[in-house]
Amino acid sequence: MLNMLGFADRLESRPRRILVTGVSGAGKTTLAARIAAVVHAPHTEIDGLFHGPDWTPRPVFLDDVRELVSADAWTTEWQYSSARALLAEHADLVVWLDPPFVTVTLPRVVRRTLRRRLRREVLWNGNIEPPLHTFFTNREHIVRWVISTRNKHRMLVGQLALDRPDLRIVRLRSPREVEAWLSGPLAEWTR
Repeated sequence: MLNMLGFADRLESRPRRILVTGVSGAGKTTLAARIAAVVHAPHTEIDGLFHGPDWTPRPVFLDDVRELVSADAWTTEWQYSSARALLAEHADLVVWLDPPFVTVTLPRVVRRTLRRRLRREVLWNGNIEPPLHTFFTNREHIVRWVISTRNKHRMLVGQLALDRPDLRIVRLRSPREVEAWLSGPLAEWTR
């Protein structure tokens, strides 16, 4: 793909509207917040816009996304099929987190899920992770979801590259590449 960049490739211009994509547990939200701090573009955690109480979708989700993308600068995660096209239409950079699934992503999502559940961490709009036994009873349990959707982003990002050949896409394949990109090509725009 012509618009696919690696961790060492220079960015031609300062990114202002940035999406971070990848499978759940890849580190999207953490990286989006770090990017926002570097480029001084506010980070909006899209899960907070989507999830209402009791894990129900908020009816104003797409209105909130429209408001988000109308701003001059922003950083968020590229997820939720109902919002992907709108987010992509307004983005000038996509960062694709694509670390090894078995050694990086799956252990991260398992640790995060366990931590959140055992500590009963309050997430968006008062939600907490469901009991651990729901891994066996709920097909959409986050760990099961990650396993079943782990290859979906290759297709989504590939289609996005075809649909938006003008859109810069940076593919980061490891935590080391993430750090190199943050301190290298991205940091050039803060000096």
